[in-house]
Order: sequence, then structure tokens, then C-alpha cells
Amino acid sequence: MKLPVMNAEGKELRKLNVDDSVFGIEPNGTVLHQAYVRQRNNQRAGTAQTRTRGEVVGSTRKLHRQKGTGRARAGTAGSPTRVGGGTAFGPRVRDYSQAMPKKMRRLAIRSALSGKAADGQLVVIDQLTLEVPKTKEISRILRNVGIHRSALIVTSESDRSVLASTRNLHRTKVLPARYLNVGDMLNHQSLLMTEDAVRIAESLWAVKGAKKAAKKPARKKKAAARPKAEAKAEAPAADAEATAEAPAEPKKAARRTRAAAKPKDDGAVKKTTTRRAPKAKASTGDKPKRATRAKAKAADGEDKPKTTRRRTTKKTEESEG
Repeated sequence: MKLPVMNAEGKELRKLNVDDSVFGIEPNGTVLHQAYVRQRNNQRAGTAQTRTRGEVVGSTRKLHRQKGTGRARAGTAGSPTRVGGGTAFGPRVRDYSQAMPKKMRRLAIRSALSGKAADGQLVVIDQLTLEVPKTKEISRILRNVGIHRSALIVTSESDRSVLASTRNLHRTKVLPARYLNVGDMLNHQSLLMTEDAVRIAESLWAVKGAKKAAKKPARKKKAAARPKAEAKAEAPAADAEATAEAPAEPKKAARRTRAAAKPKDDGAVKKTTTRRAPKAKASTGDKPKRATRAKAKAADGEDKPKTTRRRTTKKTEESEG
């Protein structure tokens, strides 16, 4: 995309090639609106607050009795329906700021620049330098380039002389290119940018997908796969040649076991481990067999007749008597 470059007298000097990803895209109205609303909300202080009926200073006594007066029932004097009372659903201290992804913010700026360029409201000037701050000189330059209403002047870096010259002009603002934003571009009809400011805008918001994508290191290509039949036929021949050419390798000594690795001490006295002798089990014949109580008593000669306890009652005593 090409934009005409003008001088301070309003004459076209040449055409400037600009990045299409910044000045030539189709504006995204939805993202542009969301970015504008976000910027306006982030500028709000959010410190407005009113008192509720519970925060109003005063008595909480009931004004008059509920019935019998002919008047409407009333509570405290701090009711929102009374003069000097609290405010119902009034503003409270809150945070109005909104978040927005970085890619959407960058898209909104590109959409605003592309919209200005498409509508013919973007003017590029070769340079804007003032030796002495002078409002009359800035107003003359704006008239020469065709700007008669509100204008946003964008310079490459912050310029004190240009800022002081436009301070008294109505609806005119000066910004460095790095501080370009959606709100200021939409609030001013015309956009005046220096050639250096255009280059800075391209470096900041241009889409560089090819440069950003990190290329992975290319893997080494493997040798072209040969047919399986040829590979199988050549494999045994290659193995035979390799075995014939390769010198005979010395055989590796077999690993010795841990017991074999230890040197044998023939002259050393072997350690003898003393084991406890197992206890001799008593023969079953020595133990007397368990006898029943009756057999034991018979053996001892205590063969006494069994006696049963008799329960005596009054009736048995009388019968016996």
C-alpha cells in the first residue's frame, strides 16, 4: 500500500510504501468498539459514593405511631423517600477497569489506522520541526495539508516545541508514536503523522508471522529405503565379508563368581559355627496317661458311694417328723 507524503506547504513529494498489515486491513468494528469502551472505563476513578439509609446520621426513632393518625405509615427519618434521607441504589466505590488480550489490543490499533487510511483521514508529512514554539505556524501547516477540524498529530518522539504550539488550538492533540491509542484516534477526525512516526508504528504493530515463528532444526534425512528383497540379499554377504576382514577378537574372560573371586586360605583355620544340639524329645511311654477321676479314685482305694445333696423343705421335715 502506498500513501502520499506531503510537505509543510501542502505539496505532494512522493509515495510512501507502508505495511498492509497495519494500514491496509479490513477494520474489525467489534474489536474496535470493545477497545474503545475498555479505554474509557479504565479512565474512570470509581470514587463516587452516596450514603444509604443506614449511613445517614440521625435518630432511628419511629416518627409517629403506626395507626390512628390518618397519615401514611412512616419509619425513621433516614428513609430514602424523605428529604435528607439516604439514597437507594446509589453509586458505590468500585473498580471499572476491564482486561483485554494483547492480540485484540494490537488488532484494534491496526483497525483504527486502516480505517483512517481508507477514509482519507490519514495525512503523512515529511517532517514537523519548529525552532520556536508558535501556534500560528502549526495552524498554518494544518490548513495547508487540508485539516480544518479536530486533528491528532503523531510525532516520532516527544517534541516540546510542537506540544507547546498546539496547546492553545481547539481539539488538537500531540502524541508520540509509541503512545498511539484507539481512544485518541477515534475522538479526532484527522490523523497527521510524520514519516518517522509511520515507520515506528509499522515496527510496533506490524504482523510478522514468518519472523515470529521459530523454525525447528531440520532433522537429518535418512538414506533412501531400499527394497526389502535387495536388503535381505545383501545383508548375509555383507556379514560374511565383515567377519572375514575383521581380525579375530580375543575372547573375554568369563566373569568369576563371587565365591571364585575370593582367594582360598588353605593354611587359615576355618571358622566353625557351633550349633545347639536339639533337645531330646521325651518318649510317650514315660509320660503317665491321663486317667479319669473315677479311675484315679479307684486306684487310690477311695471307692466311696456317691452322695446327693437333698434339699429340705418344711413339708419334708413335717413328713419326716
